[in-house]
Amino acid sequence: MNVQDIRKDFPILVHKNTTYPLIYCDNAATMQKPTRVLNALMHFYTTTNANIYRGIYDLAENATQAYEEARQKVAHFIGADAQEVVFTRGTTEGINFIVSAWAEQHIGAGDEIVLTELEHHANFIPWQRFAYKKGAVIKYIPVTHEGTLNLSYLDTIITSKTRLVSMVHVSNAVGTHVNVYPIISAAKAVGARVLIDAAQSIAHQPVNVKDLGCDFFVFSGHKMMGPTGIGVLYIAKEMHASVEPYQVGGGMVETVTMMHSIWEQPPHKFEAGTPAIAQAIGLGAAIDYYTTNINFDVLQMHEAALCEQLIAGLSSYSSIRLLGPLSELKKMGHMVSFLVDGIHSHDVAAFLNARGIAVRAGHHCAQPFALILGYDASVRVSFAAYNTHAEVECIIAAINELLHIYKVS
Repeated sequence: MNVQDIRKDFPILVHKNTTYPLIYCDNAATMQKPTRVLNALMHFYTTTNANIYRGIYDLAENATQAYEEARQKVAHFIGADAQEVVFTRGTTEGINFIVSAWAEQHIGAGDEIVLTELEHHANFIPWQRFAYKKGAVIKYIPVTHEGTLNLSYLDTIITSKTRLVSMVHVSNAVGTHVNVYPIISAAKAVGARVLIDAAQSIAHQPVNVKDLGCDFFVFSGHKMMGPTGIGVLYIAKEMHASVEPYQVGGGMVETVTMMHSIWEQPPHKFEAGTPAIAQAIGLGAAIDYYTTNINFDVLQMHEAALCEQLIAGLSSYSSIRLLGPLSELKKMGHMVSFLVDGIHSHDVAAFLNARGIAVRAGHHCAQPFALILGYDASVRVSFAAYNTHAEVECIIAAINELLHIYKVS
């Protein structure tokens, strides 16, 4: 994996902010798109654009074939069968899908849902609202001061009342890699189902849903070099009969009469209306790019080395508080989050932006976790395959300049 060669595949990286070249380090929010993905979108709209499943003319048949080929690529990428892959708008819709289409029928008053204190709002709020409506109980696997999970009391958190465990694979706030296997094992031992939010893991490490043993698995295309507006919900085959359609309408029915309707077989049962056809094809192109250009072992070493470099550079400043499990991040991380004493994180991000450096500042849609660790907003620098050690040096130099201006050390 040659980083300089990879950078050539991303047209936006030649962008300049007046004086400074773009240093894009907000990859945990969304990744940039390689030419291969951009070309796939343009090719669809200029040569193939038609609705799928509905027409018997060439354009429609070609569009349908391209859409289903994208599904096959996703299935192969995550170790699933094609009928287990449902296209959604993203991780958030995938989680809301399971709340509405599965939990509504299978979780009731007094039943327990287990989350972790690391979760993104997308995996907090839908379950909070559902639990309030149903009278269900939410329990949390706690975090340590480093932002890792404390599994010491797992046997008291996951019990015979647990119906679902829904958890993040990698934290979007501080980059913690969650060891999901003991949690999944505990859930399965009591007959509970498992949902994994893989929004932050899918682009940085190989994943096989069968090896994980989860029932549901969600991620977003835009966080792995694909288009926005497309995501994936994996529903294990044995769960198909117990999951209702999330929406109903055209494309997901086999037969409709005045009195009743019969659904299509999965995955089409779960995809009502005209889907995001071009976006799905673009996601397929992103997977092709990963398959062709990215070695996950090399990628993980590269991103971890960038994390280690940034951690080392920021550790010399007493006014900077680094967040998360630093020793882990230096081995397998792809992001570094930190606070600067006396300077709000938004001001830090604005200062960096003025020097062409794009980072995220805020609670990163993980406000409960931020409150537990005692901050309201942090700066998050998140890496991808196209980031370089020279860019990290620029970030460290800019932070040094900021601290000099504010007269802090």
